[in-house]
Amino acid sequence: MVTSGIQKSLRNLGVSRKLSVRILGATAAAAATVLTTAVALAQSNVIQIDGSSTVFPITEAMAEEFMTTNSDVNISVGVSGTGGGFKKFCAGETAIANASRPIKDSEIELCKTNGIEYEIFPVAYDALTVVINPSNTWAESLTVEQLKEIWEPAAEGTITNWNQIDPSFPDAPLNLYGPGTDSGTFDYFTEEIVGESAASRGDYTASEDDNVLVLGVEGDRNALGYFGMSYYLENEDRLKAVGIISEDTNGVAVIPSAETIEQYKPLARTIYIYVNKQDLSDRPEVNSFVRYYLENAETIVPEVSYIPLPASNYATSLGKLASADRSLRLGSLRAR
Repeated sequence: MVTSGIQKSLRNLGVSRKLSVRILGATAAAAATVLTTAVALAQSNVIQIDGSSTVFPITEAMAEEFMTTNSDVNISVGVSGTGGGFKKFCAGETAIANASRPIKDSEIELCKTNGIEYEIFPVAYDALTVVINPSNTWAESLTVEQLKEIWEPAAEGTITNWNQIDPSFPDAPLNLYGPGTDSGTFDYFTEEIVGESAASRGDYTASEDDNVLVLGVEGDRNALGYFGMSYYLENEDRLKAVGIISEDTNGVAVIPSAETIEQYKPLARTIYIYVNKQDLSDRPEVNSFVRYYLENAETIVPEVSYIPLPASNYATSLGKLASADRSLRLGSLRAR
């Protein structure tokens, strides 16, 4: 062993066994301190992010770009759904939560109980997109009322065929795909379509991974599903978007796009990042990354198939960030 060799050398130099043990102990302690410090420094430059699968493509793109010019920072972006992300965030496990809906009262209380304060930054518009298989020619548009009939809790085990939605639709099984219950998209959809958050039938194929839902709808002629617009636009050749008819659309079927976002009601929404206030003020890398995120949103958001907010919104958020910045002007990182 290395320590045995060192101890033997010390003895050959006439150092007593007792003193050699003390020297070895001090050397080991110093090495442990150096290792612990190195690990702590490495961990301090890791930004942990988790939450919405909808916001994930934006935050992942931001992280990749940021790390190319800040190689000493590592950013980990997880996908556990908005609800799962808030659980971790309010427990102090992450610095940033991706969220496709506003924080719930129960989550606010959890953060408060754990002493977690936060800033909220809107980052983009999303249009929750209802999709069908490309071979489906009968349900290219649906009303909000029909969507409610399909997805409300009372439909479970009862509304199982397409022709139950409209007699002109075929007598074929209605196979449903949607987000899991930890998803902010699930919460938003059920609130806007069914009328109550989390009120949904349970007999559908659920996943927090929107790519799983894409594959399900793509491979099933009788499928209907919903998720964020980005996942539809990235797979436009494999899926078909359903036009939504509501009171807000004046009876016209509207398919989501950057041009129709204002008319696409009630399924257009704002998506967010929530940032731990203490991390924002005490950790230069977190502050720098959030600044980078907001300063580059107008460019990067459309690159990943989302709709940027007006420039004035990002300016407001940058003003909020500046007011939250207590001491980071001395930080060594710069958002470039």
